[in-house]
Order: sequence, then structure tokens, then C-alpha cells
Amino acid sequence: MVAAFKNTTAEESSSEEDSPGSMMESDSEIDDQRYHHVDMEMDRTPCVVHTIQLVVHMLQKETTVKRVLDKARFVVKLFRKSSVATQRLLDQCGVIVVNDCPTRWSSTFNMVTRLLTVKDAVCQITNDMGWDSLLTSEWQKLSYFHDLLLPFAEHTKTLQSDTTSMSLVVPALFDLLSHLTEFAEKTRYRDLATLAEKMRSNLNQRFACLLDSTDEKLSALAAAACFVNPTACEILVNVDVADGNINELLKQAEDYVVKCTLGWKRVTVFITV
Repeated sequence: MVAAFKNTTAEESSSEEDSPGSMMESDSEIDDQRYHHVDMEMDRTPCVVHTIQLVVHMLQKETTVKRVLDKARFVVKLFRKSSVATQRLLDQCGVIVVNDCPTRWSSTFNMVTRLLTVKDAVCQITNDMGWDSLLTSEWQKLSYFHDLLLPFAEHTKTLQSDTTSMSLVVPALFDLLSHLTEFAEKTRYRDLATLAEKMRSNLNQRFACLLDSTDEKLSALAAAACFVNPTACEILVNVDVADGNINELLKQAEDYVVKCTLGWKRVTVFITV
């Protein structure tokens, strides 16, 4: 019996060696069965920071907004071309004005922030140089631009980091939605209120796959990641979003976690067996 068993084993071994592809086919079958048990599909998630910038770029399409920004760019250009004005600004403030760039994240926010920082010096120097500058009302509107874009710049800085966790994505998006709602209600400029409303709608549309519990392409992975980060959960519980669906989204995220857990338990049992 022992000899027969050894001969049979040897024959099977020889047969496998004669068929190099047999082991690959076997592994493939195991993989198919393994992922069949999990019963999940890989979801494609857009680059969050890049998509946020697409929302920010909507301000370039609003005529009244773009007019003020273009005038701010004109003032920046005057300073960048004049070594005298640049040196005077540097002597008075210790910094110079900065250009914005369409392909550089938060660059418009940085340009506006720097202009507001050196506002008094810019007004004085442009007056001495005989240059056109921003009107008082335009400076005021720039300050509202700054308030509108500040949370976008802050979340961009956080989310673009190599050490960022996916658990921060959904709280950041809901925070931006809440900010846009509040800004549209409180701003004194009707065109900026309209812009904020459009940005909010666009943000909801672009991130429906992460935020809308009724979206057919919803991926609950980002929301589920919040469960491993107490800070993220606290943000979601406290954030106030008009007509939001945070509770339903978290419920689907919880179901997603349970589904993944049960699926990988089955995989573990399958591999062990």
C-alpha cells in the first residue's frame, strides 16, 4: 500500500512537471474562486484635490468676478515688471506680489492673499508711480474672494499631502459644502452668492460617487474610512449641511464595512481550507 501510494504520488508529480501551465491554471482558478466569494468590484475614484480645483476654477467663468481678478492680475504684472516698485514693496513689507497660474493649485488664492497683505503699500506705490490700481470697492470684493477660497486652499493643502488618509476626504467635502451654503447666505455681493451656489452644485455633482447615497455609482469606501478615524467621525456628526444625507451615507458606509468584513472572512476560510 505504501509503495502504491508512492508510485501514485510520483506519477502525479511527473504529470504536473510535464504540464508547466497546470500550476498557473490552478492558481488562476483559486483566484477566481477567491474573488468570487468576495463579490466586490474595484471602484475608480477621481483625484480629489484635482477635482476640487476644477470647482475653484469656476470663478474664472463669472464675468463680474473675472473682471476684478483680471484687474488684480494687471496690478501684479505692473509690479513684476518694475524693479523700482518691487524693491520699494520689498523694503516696506518684506515680501513681493505673486502671480497666479491656472495649472497651479490655490494660486489665485495665494495671489489675492498676498495683495491683501500688502494692500496699503501697493496703493501708495501705484499712486506714486502714476499707475491705475484697484478701487476701494474692488479691494473689498477681493477680501470676499479670499473668504470664499480660504477653505478650499486649506483642504487642498491637507489632502495633497503624501501622508493624507482617505478618512479625511468625506469630512472635507461636507465642510466645503457647508461653507459654500453659509457664504451664499451671508455675502453682500449677489454675484458672489450666485457663484457660491454654482460651486456647491458643481461640487455635489462631481463628488456624487462619494457623497450621494442615491447615486448609482456610489462608492462607500471613502465614507467607510471615516470609521477608523474618530476625528473624521466627529466632523461628520457636527457639520451642518443643508439638505445633506450624512446619516444615510454613513449607514451605507457601515453596510460596506460589514460586506467587506464578511467577504474577506469567507476568503480566509476558503484559503485555509
